[in-house]
Amino acid sequence: MPSFDIVSEVDMHEVANALDQANREVGNRFDFKGVDASFEMAGANVIQVKAEAEFQIHQMLDILRGKLVKRGVDTRSFEEGGVEMTGKTASMALAVRQGIEADLARELVKMVKTAKLKVQASIQGGQVRVAGKKRDDLQSVIALAKEAKPELPLQYVNFRD
Repeated sequence: MPSFDIVSEVDMHEVANALDQANREVGNRFDFKGVDASFEMAGANVIQVKAEAEFQIHQMLDILRGKLVKRGVDTRSFEEGGVEMTGKTASMALAVRQGIEADLARELVKMVKTAKLKVQASIQGGQVRVAGKKRDDLQSVIALAKEAKPELPLQYVNFRD
């Protein structure tokens, strides 16, 4: 029986490359000369942005977004935390969201069931598996999910015949 998985994944290698490029650009820009500003990976799915002032953090986020978009990483999968001032430095945690949250997965399954297509959708961890007898039904589920435009970027992987 044909099936595929709906997932939301971020290529962390591309994120690391974008961070390296953004750090290089911050080091070369005139408005950041003499400023202690950097991007760092703090854990598996957290990016730490550090600068001397809050407005510099926002400028750095614009630089990072540009680098991520050039590398094909969807910026909707990043969740910004608040800016924290500690002494003379400001920092912000940027969380990378991997996987589909339970609420969004339930919405996707409900949407598939209300479409009255001859497929079964089930939640499996951070992904939704869709299985059906006809490939055309599966393709219409993909079109339906793209039309819904959820807040997370979705990928459709593991298509099996």
